[in-house]
Amino acid sequence: MASLEIIQLYVFILAGFVGFFVITKVPSLLHTPLMSATNAISAISLVGALVVAGGEWSRLASILGFIAVASATLNVVGGFIITDRMLKMFKRAPRAEGAKK
Repeated sequence: MASLEIIQLYVFILAGFVGFFVITKVPSLLHTPLMSATNAISAISLVGALVVAGGEWSRLASILGFIAVASATLNVVGGFIITDRMLKMFKRAPRAEGAKK
């Protein structure tokens, strides 16, 4: 049984390193779509946290579910704020009246 836990820990650490190196290689123009995908994943985890918090398993499960709901909500809202800021960076300035086309 201990070898299974070692393998799971190894896969977790390896996934962390791979994820870090993949994210650092993403060009700036792709960060907005990447944030949108991250928001979708966070929304899925928010639904799972709501299920855990609303279930009547135990008091500890409800407390941990509430913490998970608060964390996932903060993550989703923060992601939308950052995505909005990034999209505003790509907007063109309004043209002045009478400017050449």
